[in-house]
Amino acid sequence: MLSVRDSELGDLSDRCVLDFGAGTGRHAFWAVTKRANVAAVDINFGEIANVPDYFKALLEHDPSYGHGFAVQASGLELPFAGCSFDVVIASEVFEHISDDKAAMNEITRVVKPGGIVCVTVPRFFPETLYWLISPEYHNVPGGHIRIYRRSQVVKLVQGAGLRVYSQHHSHALHTPYWLIRCLVGVNNTTSRMYQIYHRFLVWDITKKPKSTALLEKVLNPIGGKSFVLYARKD
Repeated sequence: MLSVRDSELGDLSDRCVLDFGAGTGRHAFWAVTKRANVAAVDINFGEIANVPDYFKALLEHDPSYGHGFAVQASGLELPFAGCSFDVVIASEVFEHISDDKAAMNEITRVVKPGGIVCVTVPRFFPETLYWLISPEYHNVPGGHIRIYRRSQVVKLVQGAGLRVYSQHHSHALHTPYWLIRCLVGVNNTTSRMYQIYHRFLVWDITKKPKSTALLEKVLNPIGGKSFVLYARKD
């Protein structure tokens, strides 16, 4: 389940990509299949512990894929030289970081001139709704500590010296999924409503039917769960 659009990032072949706050590596793995050379970074070792094995499996599956490695590190002090990456993807991570300005400046430091930075965060309206319905949605260790308006994300990125060139919303089909979880209990997996919708999402992700892809495309501007922004370092 990708938040980014590859059409906005261009050809990633032989390019150096940083998955900032990679978690379990969904964008990192995708970039490797696009023949990029990828660094997956996360502060939580438990999140990225299995990422190297998946990188290895991908390369064994198709030797023409790019290469990847994983690093446990803070987003406030990345272990890379300046101007190291052509593309940086920071997906659903800034809402977890206390000093988001310092993290954004660090991303700007490691991206090359002419390079691209993609930032995605939970969209303001659905995120606010989830917080109101269920404190347990965000009030957990390592959980969300802020809700962004679109203008705040733009200001954050521009404040680090980047030029915004595109933006959109993603994951409209996941908006009701999290609404259901907040209503029935975030950790309540026995709810019939939750189970039905979860099965639908798994089916959609694995089968990728054109019908739901079109439906989500239509719904994203209105009900997309994530706000996605692209910027360039001039």
